[in-house]
Amino acid sequence: MKHNNYQGALQKPLPSGFHATSTTSDVIKGIDLSGKTAIVTGGYAGIGLETTSTFAAAGATVIVPARDIEKAKNNVKGIANVEVYPMDLMDPASIDAFAATFLASGRPLHLLINNAGIMWVPLRRDQRGYESQLATNHLGHFQLTARLWPTLKQANGARVVSVSSFGHQLSPFNFDDPNFEQRNYESLQGYGQSKTANNLFALELDSRASASNVRAFSLSPGSVNGTELGREASRELFQQMGLLDADGNLRAEVVEKLKTISQGAATTVWCATSHRLDGIGGVYCEDADIAELDLGHIEHKPEDPSTMRGVQPYSLDEANAKRLWRLSEEMTGIVFNAD
Repeated sequence: MKHNNYQGALQKPLPSGFHATSTTSDVIKGIDLSGKTAIVTGGYAGIGLETTSTFAAAGATVIVPARDIEKAKNNVKGIANVEVYPMDLMDPASIDAFAATFLASGRPLHLLINNAGIMWVPLRRDQRGYESQLATNHLGHFQLTARLWPTLKQANGARVVSVSSFGHQLSPFNFDDPNFEQRNYESLQGYGQSKTANNLFALELDSRASASNVRAFSLSPGSVNGTELGREASRELFQQMGLLDADGNLRAEVVEKLKTISQGAATTVWCATSHRLDGIGGVYCEDADIAELDLGHIEHKPEDPSTMRGVQPYSLDEANAKRLWRLSEEMTGIVFNAD
C-alpha cells in the first residue's frame, strides 16, 4: 500500500459523492467540530471567510490572522467563536509574533488552512528581495506551518490544507530563478510557480508529518465568482481572456459557469474535515474529491471553467518536493523538522 503521494501514487478520484456544485453546507453536514481549533489565513474575505463561518457554525474556534485588522474584524462580526490577530505573510517578524502568541495559549491546532493568496500583481519584493507571490503564497505559509508545528503535533490528528489553484498549470517551479532576477517578470508565471509550490509543500509535508498523525492536502477551489483575487488585474487582461463584454462586465455565459463562494470553499472544508480522507494525504483535490492526474488527455478551455481541472505531475514529483523544502528552509532561514 502506498503511504505517500509521490509521483501521484494516490492521485485518483474516490469518488466522494460530491461534485463541482457541492457547497460548504453539503460537505460539512453531520460533522461536529466542537472543541477543535482552526487557523484560517485570509479567513476574512472570499472563500476564506466562507471557510471561517462554516467551521465556526460546526463548533470550532477559528483564529483569523489578518494584515488588515479593521477589515477582518468588520467582516467576521456576528460570527461566534472567531478571534482576529495581526499577521502579514510578507513580514517574517509578524508571522513569528503571531505564532508565538498562539503557542503561548497552549492550545492544540487541529486545522491549519493556508488560504491567503495574491494574484495578478505587478513585480513587488519583500524586505528580503523575494517576489511577492512566492513570499505570500508559499514562503509565508511554510514559515507559519513550521512555527506552529508543535501545536499541530499536539492535536494528534491535525490537517494542514493549502489552497492552491488550477493556476499551478501555468508554470512548474523555477528553481534556477524563483525571484525573477534573471528573467523578465510575468505575473502569471509567478503565480503559477507559487501554486505549484503549494502542491509540492503539501506533498512533502504529508510524507514527513504523517508519522506524527498530521496530514496535508492541497486543492483548487475552481473558478469562483465574487472573490478579491483579481482586484489588481487590469480590465484589459480580462478582455484579452474573453471574459468581459463590451461594457467591461463579466459575460453572462461566463458568470453562469463560475462557482459561488460557497461552492468554491467546499473543497477546502472537505479536505479539512472529511472522514473519506482518513489515512490519506499529500493529494491535490478539486470539486470536493481527489483530482485526476493530468497526463495531457484533458482539454482545457478557458471559457469553460469545468474543463480547468486536473493536477500536473511536476507538482507531485518527489525530487521537486524535496528540493523545494530545502530551498524554502534556506530562503526563510528556518530548519523545519516535521517529524
